[in-house]
Amino acid sequence: MNVSREMDLLETRRQLLGKGAKAIGLAALSSLMNGATTHHTPTAKRVIWLHQSGGPSQLDLFDYKPQLVKHAGVDLPGSVRMGQRITGMTSGQKTLPVAPSIFKFERAGRAGVWMSDAIPHHKKIADEMALCLAVHTDAINHDPAITFIQSGSQQPGRPSMGAWVSYGLGSESQDLPAYVVLLSQQASINADQPLFSRLWGAGFLPSRYQGVRLRGGKEPVLYLADPPGVSRTDRREMLDAVGALNRMREAAYHDPEIDTRIQQYEMAYKMQASVPELTDFSKEPASTFQLYGEDAKKPGTYAANCLLARRLVERGVRFVQLYHKGWDQHRNLPRDMKLQCEASDQAASALVRDLKQRGLLNDTIVVWGGEFGRTVYCQGPLTDTDYGRDHHPRNFAMWMAGGGFRAGFSMGETDDYSYNIVSDPVHIHDIQATLLHALGIDHTRLTYKFQGRWFRLTDVHGNVVKKLLA
Repeated sequence: MNVSREMDLLETRRQLLGKGAKAIGLAALSSLMNGATTHHTPTAKRVIWLHQSGGPSQLDLFDYKPQLVKHAGVDLPGSVRMGQRITGMTSGQKTLPVAPSIFKFERAGRAGVWMSDAIPHHKKIADEMALCLAVHTDAINHDPAITFIQSGSQQPGRPSMGAWVSYGLGSESQDLPAYVVLLSQQASINADQPLFSRLWGAGFLPSRYQGVRLRGGKEPVLYLADPPGVSRTDRREMLDAVGALNRMREAAYHDPEIDTRIQQYEMAYKMQASVPELTDFSKEPASTFQLYGEDAKKPGTYAANCLLARRLVERGVRFVQLYHKGWDQHRNLPRDMKLQCEASDQAASALVRDLKQRGLLNDTIVVWGGEFGRTVYCQGPLTDTDYGRDHHPRNFAMWMAGGGFRAGFSMGETDDYSYNIVSDPVHIHDIQATLLHALGIDHTRLTYKFQGRWFRLTDVHGNVVKKLLA
């Protein structure tokens, strides 16, 4: 057997072109990462995204509509709906009765933004928030809507925003992934929507950029610990041997996934030491749990994950995605929203305050929001004390804090029914473009070629919302 000849045969035209593409890609990425981080001076280095999965009702939290009381139980006027599509869950109802919020509102902060009594702790961070009341999206059902806000496309398969940020900026941490995902279970009684790992996937980007999920409990990362009888020295020797074999394979095939495999093995080895220290809250002072609440002592809760998010960014993690399930109140909204807010309100507020007192809020963006809002009309039976709301993509509320966003500011206005946007509409692609801009990235220039086309997070859309920036 002629070994030299065999290696020549492996050098196919596709592999040769792949080598060239890989070199160009590495050169482009190296160019992107030169200097501070990028295309322009950033105001932020990292992101914590608090995603309230299911679609929290803007009408019951931020978009105060006191005039709805006089329209209670009256069918939504056709002049407001204007024939816009609604879901199959309410399209068969004989009427679409208006349901005013059962919660009380009051102004908070220097700007006097309206907030309901369901989120009293949010009022403590009103002067840190840039509240946007006129966000809108394209999707009307959960799966395409959450896929859209996470990846810029309603169709599965695109890289998540965390993956794009990880690809563009790399990691500041040597022993933790650049992109970490945390899930907290619902506090509401009604069943919640499922979450799929593709939501934090890398899509067509190299898989090293996908999110790494940390779980609550004794084993935050599955299969991270060495099996009985395998010492730290044994593990190191095994990784060195496997790494040498992988590098030989990579030299022959130039497959970027082999590089990813090598790096992931090394990261897992480092995480064996870093993750136990990260998830050990025993050295946190009592004041921390007074701030976040006692739930922060229970792994997997929203409060514990908010505290963990702070500890992650302290250690250089670039993008933390926290999903809080259970915000899909088609029925029993007053009961379930109260439960959801009780589980999350204090912790979200504490996270912002904690970051600020540690000097981290200046260059960390905290994002709060869901995949869409809720309808002003009731889904199901309407009573004086109970109602439900269907999905509503035409307007909903999100807020950002820190990282160069305008503090103590509110923008956007909806009509008297919180059904249509009256001023300052902000599309999901605009939110994505603005977040990238704060990180120093021009969203039109962070691209990746796949199947003959250059892709980006915002597709061919998106504008930076300068009003939201300081």
